[in-house]
Amino acid sequence: MITKSTVQSMEELSRSLNELPNNYIFRGHADAEWPLSSALERFLGNRWDATNARKFEGYSLENFRSKYHIYCGDEHVPQSKLAWLSVMQHYGMPTRLIDFTASPYIALYFALESYTPQTQKDLAIYAIDYTAIMDSSFQFIRGRDSKFTETRTSMHGKQDEIFENIVDRYSYDIAWITEPDQLNARIDRQCGTFLIAGNLESTIESIVNSDQYSQCEIKKICIPGRLYENIYVALRKMNINSKVIYGDLAGLARSIKMELQAYTF
Repeated sequence: MITKSTVQSMEELSRSLNELPNNYIFRGHADAEWPLSSALERFLGNRWDATNARKFEGYSLENFRSKYHIYCGDEHVPQSKLAWLSVMQHYGMPTRLIDFTASPYIALYFALESYTPQTQKDLAIYAIDYTAIMDSSFQFIRGRDSKFTETRTSMHGKQDEIFENIVDRYSYDIAWITEPDQLNARIDRQCGTFLIAGNLESTIESIVNSDQYSQCEIKKICIPGRLYENIYVALRKMNINSKVIYGDLAGLARSIKMELQAYTF
């Protein structure tokens, strides 16, 4: 269940993030009013329903797979549905994957990256207890499949297989947190992972706010827009910037843009 709080200072923000244990993952939003949603949900908008969601993902996967060999160059060929969705997400296609990171400060960076200082809107960080969510999801599956014996520990190295053959196959109404077996360099730099709805036909907020996850801690920490420049300075001191996170010319360009933005407005 998502609970909301607001910090009023950098000290309070740092304390709120640093006191969370290592089993949390994070996501930054440039606007605290934005819901927790996938790019696919946002793309379909008012057209979101079970039929359109399934139709869009099926069409996208089929076309991306069939033409991938023409454009992929030296890149690896994904070997699972989760890996395909990850590559599609990487190149800007709307999918049901939601990017998260193990670092609250990288999440803060992404909140700043798309922030417009002139609006002075509040920002937000989502913090999810990975352990509680996954334990609850495994419990859900075991309640419907007595032969399912996997745990968070045993799933390592099999996460793609479990997602594709069990979670996605039976469209379970659960939240799933994982990363594909095959990671690209950018995901690795960003300490990235994904939150995904097991049932394509359900929105992620409807799932995490269900009774199944009522005991799981999902925090939404809202941050006043007036702290924008302070956050930028703090991240700069930590060497968290576009150059490090992206590691390419696009990252350099983003870094210069954010520097100009931070000291112009």
